Amino acid sequence: MAEVYKFRLQKLLDIRKNHEDKSKIKFKEAQREKDVVEKELTDLKEKYKNHRNIDSYDTIVHQKIKQNYLNAINFAIDKNTLLFEDKGKILEQKRQELKKCQVEKKTVEILKEKQKSAFVKEQNLIEQKSNDEFALFAFIRNNYK
Repeated sequence: MAEVYKFRLQKLLDIRKNHEDKSKIKFKEAQREKDVVEKELTDLKEKYKNHRNIDSYDTIVHQKIKQNYLNAINFAIDKNTLLFEDKGKILEQKRQELKKCQVEKKTVEILKEKQKSAFVKEQNLIEQKSNDEFALFAFIRNNYK
């Protein structure tokens, strides 16, 4: 009967897989947050572009209101630009953490594969040795009756 391979560090591998999965979730969340800020920034720039022309035939009050609106949009664009850069840095940090988790998990997986390969090779040698002994006994039995 062949033995079943049991990896001694399976719990460690499971912990690292779990850690990698959590890191993937954090990375996806950071990516989503960055995309939201990027969309807001694009929308603000589009609004600014659409309203940036102040017509001279408008009343002074209307021109002043429009100028204040454009200033508010410009302020929001500056604020969102900084936020967008921060989200980009956070996303890069999460990407590095994810890579680190993947490397740690892959290290244990490679160890598992090497140990399993060695185990299978050893089991094959044991089986081959048994087969050789059976063949030898059969040969002896058939030739020395």
